[in-house]
Amino acid sequence: MGKRDALIERFDRETERMGVRIRDADQMKVSENVFDDITLLSLYRLVHKKKIQEIGGPISTGKEANVFYGVGEEMPIAIKIYRIQSANFRSMSEYIVGDPRFSSVKRAKKDLIFAWTKKEYSNLARAHDAGIRVPRPVHFDRNILLMEFMGEDEVAYPQLRLSRPDDYQAVYDEITAAMKTLFNEAELVHADLSEFNILWDGEHPIIIDIGQAVTPNHPKAIAFLVRDIKNINRYFANRCTVRDEEELFRDIVGEHRMEI
Repeated sequence: MGKRDALIERFDRETERMGVRIRDADQMKVSENVFDDITLLSLYRLVHKKKIQEIGGPISTGKEANVFYGVGEEMPIAIKIYRIQSANFRSMSEYIVGDPRFSSVKRAKKDLIFAWTKKEYSNLARAHDAGIRVPRPVHFDRNILLMEFMGEDEVAYPQLRLSRPDDYQAVYDEITAAMKTLFNEAELVHADLSEFNILWDGEHPIIIDIGQAVTPNHPKAIAFLVRDIKNINRYFANRCTVRDEEELFRDIVGEHRMEI
């Protein structure tokens, strides 16, 4: 038995002792780039704090992170685990360097990933407090983020690109209004907004994957906002009436003196 497998079995025993159910402990043994020693320690800390009561199956697998279903203190949660071994920390640094909230972060890979997790938690909190439909953040520890599970019966809501809303115009208007609120009230630019990072719950869009969001004073905030606008207009162009990109930009930034 390898050191990591022994650690996983110990983790399994300890969590079982605390009454936490793990649906598939064997999966941890084969997912080495996800459940490394640091991740297992962080999971244990979250279990010990009673932030996690059950760890379920995978919801999604992305380039930088895996998301698992879970049960928290008050509600179903999504457990997002950033992969320390294989995450592209160079692309992450583009969104952290220049953000005054994280000016003291070291550029070592592990430190950047920990900062990214904290950044996504902070961004979700700001967006949620502004009234934007995003997963409510619950807790974070190192490379693990706990947030509200967006779905029903352990099945996540589909991405917008896989959905067929009855009224695309209403959805477009709601998303562009959310972009304006995000900028002016949460003081954030999503920086990767598209039909891939928006869920559809059957009635309203839900914005997700907000870890890369930057504040308006970030040196690339304008370029990121313009890209977001282009992405949203591109997707909706053949589905409803979209607004002129420059006019939409000026509406979003309001009284801020920013130029395209």
